[in-house]
Amino acid sequence: MKLDVVHDLQSVYRHLVNSTARPGVISNLKEQAVHVDILPECFKSLVLLALTLLDQEASFKVYSEREDVITRQINQFTYAKKADGKQADYIFVLSDAPKGSLEKAIEQAKIGTPQNPHESATVIVEVGEMANEKGLDMKGPGIKNMEQINVLSLENWVEIRQKKNEQFPLGVELIFVDAKDQLLSLPRTTQITVSR
Repeated sequence: MKLDVVHDLQSVYRHLVNSTARPGVISNLKEQAVHVDILPECFKSLVLLALTLLDQEASFKVYSEREDVITRQINQFTYAKKADGKQADYIFVLSDAPKGSLEKAIEQAKIGTPQNPHESATVIVEVGEMANEKGLDMKGPGIKNMEQINVLSLENWVEIRQKKNEQFPLGVELIFVDAKDQLLSLPRTTQITVSR
């Protein structure tokens, strides 16, 4: 089966919008992921996001052991331009990226300007697993009281993200995907603390 570029990618976009509007809600992209037959080095959910978000106007950076190959393939499928971590609109941190890559990606990511805060980067990260259980406490717009999420990542990204998003409305957006085709969006407005 092949991916329906209109129907499937519109559905992915709706899932992403819903997840962004309601931080802590884990969306499932399994229905669309079964149609993905490109970029076997990446999680299918990451491929879906790349195809949904990237076009010839966008720039991107890949952190991976196979950075050159994956960068070339993403460019071929989306026509998006390769950029360094400080300039990229979208930054992809794959599960095989060297340790410290997520921290580096967040530190380098552009945060927009006071006149154009929307010109910030979105960091999309492959993680081992995600679940609505104790790990991180989240508060902010779109969350009724508090949400808890556990994101299985070896990186220490929470504190770095907090520092990067101190000057609201400037900041970076984070999207996590896992091998089960799950998606979690953490907009810059979401306050995150490690559960005690």
